[in-house]
Amino acid sequence: MIYTLDKIQELAEGDQDFVMSVISVFLEEVPVDLQALESELESGNIEQIYKLAHKLKPNLDLMGMEPARALALEIETMGKQNQPLEEIRPKFPLLKKDIEQAIQELKKDFSL
Repeated sequence: MIYTLDKIQELAEGDQDFVMSVISVFLEEVPVDLQALESELESGNIEQIYKLAHKLKPNLDLMGMEPARALALEIETMGKQNQPLEEIRPKFPLLKKDIEQAIQELKKDFSL
């Protein structure tokens, strides 16, 4: 499984409505941010690249998606350091794959 609800369950303290709310927010916001990041990587807007990568991290962390969170951090750091786009862009497909897989699994697991 690419995600885990351990952190959310701990925060929810048994409140399943809270768990579903967090999952819903993830499913609404993360695809939009991911698409925006992809667009900025294509256009080469370094400032937006690191801001969008930074914005993704808390959601990925909350869903227990450590490899994806680490990739987002790496993209953010590379953007902040103004590293060449040719070095940043290859990181994105891995991040996108993990996020899209998690979205599919969440929708399936929770019949959304």
